[in-house]
Amino acid sequence: MQVAEYYMERCIQLARLGAGMVAPNPMVGAVLVHNDRIIGEGWHRQYGGPHAEVNCIASVQEEDRHLISASVMYVSLEPCAHFGKTPPCADLIIHHRIPEVVVGCRDPFDAVNGKGIEKLQQAGIKVTTGVLETVCLQLNERFFTFHTKKRPFIILKWAQTADGFIARENKSERLLISNSETNTLVHKWRSEEAGILVGTHTALYDNPSLTNRLWTGPSPVRLVLDRELKLPAGLHLLDGQQATVVFNAQKQEQQENLLYYKISFDEKIVEQLLTALYELKIISVIVEGGSQLLQSFIDAGIWDEARVITNTTLFIGNGLAAPQLQNQSLVNTILSGTDSISTWQYTSPNITA
Repeated sequence: MQVAEYYMERCIQLARLGAGMVAPNPMVGAVLVHNDRIIGEGWHRQYGGPHAEVNCIASVQEEDRHLISASVMYVSLEPCAHFGKTPPCADLIIHHRIPEVVVGCRDPFDAVNGKGIEKLQQAGIKVTTGVLETVCLQLNERFFTFHTKKRPFIILKWAQTADGFIARENKSERLLISNSETNTLVHKWRSEEAGILVGTHTALYDNPSLTNRLWTGPSPVRLVLDRELKLPAGLHLLDGQQATVVFNAQKQEQQENLLYYKISFDEKIVEQLLTALYELKIISVIVEGGSQLLQSFIDAGIWDEARVITNTTLFIGNGLAAPQLQNQSLVNTILSGTDSISTWQYTSPNITA
């Protein structure tokens, strides 16, 4: 591994520490190196808080601060050049007279997108880009999807029996499919995403809380479809304990932690949801059900990743069939006790003449 890749790998490790805490900002890590010795490290820890470059420079010990102007900064994402929640990081780098910056990948956000690199170069700073670029892009695929496709990164998730069912025929009989170890993993997933979406029937029959109770970190914004506003007020989703958006066709209204968001519910419901979620700045969503809602995303060809949990020992013979993926490629499969967890990636179908 080359020197630049070695330090960029460290930036990526640091950046991942911000998972679930920085959205809608990207995860970013930064390392300051003087003569092959790391003198400072930092990552973006919290949305609205200091960026990785700020934390990196602030971490340099007093006895090493004179070395800052003779060091190389490695950063996984292009330094910002605009005033947002915090001042521009490019200005900070220039202020500290850091002579060289190595960047993993460019930032597609319109307010940045090459402007940070250009500002550094105009200040006489040597800038190298594209170091471990593919990994850096994957690190922030949610952020990049949000800004390039103008929609959130979509993760489909469901649990199914060995014979391909997600519920019993009698929906009022709760079917527990995944084990406790897998359930803990599911809550970890929740802590890493900005929103979690269910349909009306899932909210009514399962009465889920959709909060992160089995893992550290924040709970996602709860999202539920309720076209006619018929869901009873006693449901966990409507308890006001966690930020919740109710997509409906009746009203637009804010009630503390509960937002009623009006959409038209025509045949392009998926596209409407994505437009609304983009306006709400929710950069990633786990779609947890039910089957009809999941299949709607699949049929529309608008999803990025699917996580399918299969209890390999549970057979029920009849029930509600699991969704059927289309245009998918397998990323990996792991075992969690008797559960097999497969991760799939959406693959655009070939376009033929």
